[in-house]
Amino acid sequence: MIKKINQNIYCYLLPLILGTITSFSLPPYNLLLINFLTFPLWLLFLIEVKKRNSIWLNFVIGWFFGIGYFFSNIYWIVYSLTFEDIFKPLIPIALVLIPSFLGLFYGIITLLTSLFRLSKDFSSVLIFSVIFASVEFIRGFIFGGFPWNLIVYSLTNYINSLQVLSLIGTYSLNLILITIFLFPIIIFFKKKIELKFVTSILLLVFLGFNHFYGYQKINSDKKLYSEFNNFSIKIVSPKISIERFFQANNEKDIIEELIDLSNPNNLQKTIFIFPEGALAGVNLVQLKNFKKIFSEKFSESDLIIMGINTEKIENNSNKIYNSMVILDNKLNLIHEYNKIKLVPFGEFLPFESFFKRIGLRKVSFGYESFSPGYNRDLIILDDLNFNFIPLICYEIIYSGKINLIPSKTDFIINISEDGWFGNSIGPYQHFSHSIFRAIEEGKNIIRASNNGISAYIDSNGLIINKIESTESGVIEINNYKSVKKTFFSKYNNKIFFYFITFYIILIFFNYKKRERS
Repeated sequence: MIKKINQNIYCYLLPLILGTITSFSLPPYNLLLINFLTFPLWLLFLIEVKKRNSIWLNFVIGWFFGIGYFFSNIYWIVYSLTFEDIFKPLIPIALVLIPSFLGLFYGIITLLTSLFRLSKDFSSVLIFSVIFASVEFIRGFIFGGFPWNLIVYSLTNYINSLQVLSLIGTYSLNLILITIFLFPIIIFFKKKIELKFVTSILLLVFLGFNHFYGYQKINSDKKLYSEFNNFSIKIVSPKISIERFFQANNEKDIIEELIDLSNPNNLQKTIFIFPEGALAGVNLVQLKNFKKIFSEKFSESDLIIMGINTEKIENNSNKIYNSMVILDNKLNLIHEYNKIKLVPFGEFLPFESFFKRIGLRKVSFGYESFSPGYNRDLIILDDLNFNFIPLICYEIIYSGKINLIPSKTDFIINISEDGWFGNSIGPYQHFSHSIFRAIEEGKNIIRASNNGISAYIDSNGLIINKIESTESGVIEINNYKSVKKTFFSKYNNKIFFYFITFYIILIFFNYKKRERS
């Protein structure tokens, strides 16, 4: 009896440790080689546990791997609960509940994998990879989707190897990378020397070819840089603390701080980009009270892009939007984009009528939930011959859901408030998504973040300039890289399903071959 209890504890503890270690392969640590150890050990452990014919243990070794993985890489999510006393009692609950919920997806992975005949062979590697990648894809879309910290983000620092994203996208590369991480099972545990040799050669050839393709792509695209004709862009990256959002009557100080940092020059037409959340206590109507300051400091040829709340009456109901607006120096509204993908509990409260009765509200500033926008249109600034796709905060994390419009543009503008992450690994993880989206879509990304990483990223994911989350400053942009529409942006995540189909065919032929032998 005691021996059985000890064995079960082992089934909980080892996956928990492996999941925790695996999280250090992600930004900002980027210890990629860890995955060549943790993934094979995880699958080998599943193969051994499956022999005990316990559905629960098959599920548990995935669930606890997921708990360890997500606990150690999204612990920062509870930092947003520290600003107001009403939320502080929820911190222990959220700290356990969120990783436990996300870990369920990994439990499903090992449970489904255990339904197949497993051994230390190529078929088992393919089966595990297909199920893992498919469940991760579902995680990215179900219940609104949360595709945060896919294993593929451990490649963030390997910019040459990421160029294949322009062809196949994040989910397909995630599938391939999981397979590669599991190759040590074949190399070290198969008895056939020929198979070890062939597997090792295939691995080296793929990694080498992928690196060379990325290197060539980046170098051949250098000639595609162009200058802005008659204007420049300034990314304004302040460090306005979240605490100031809850202080009354400090709007004028914040506006003056933003303008001083911007350092407007009346001799140069400029687009100034302020981040999301810099003026959390002010809506667009209230901002008009500061028109005099803006008109005196900015010229008539300047434009200001900023994040701000907007309000509308629709169907006799007051709607509040988290918006990106384009204003002139007199604060006249030129364009407006209302955020489509809202953060549950952060920007809107699911089952709001129930939670309000027990005294809860959304975490971000203001009591009422935001309403989602209806569509994402290309924002066109005809006078400057400049247009861009607008994204607010974590809308940047959705692979294949960015370029919803057929119109050509070379730019994505992403504004964000990363102060909710605190002084943690969160801003680095959030920023890594921008690199992936730039390569996938072939767009230059202009990212303005308060308390986060602001940057100018070219269409190959190269960071041209950036300001760390611990600093404030301004990035001035005078040129850009113009590229054709990428293969991935044409077909999006259909490509992932082609890869899944190919894997299934390989699995089928492997089983047939094994039956004949």
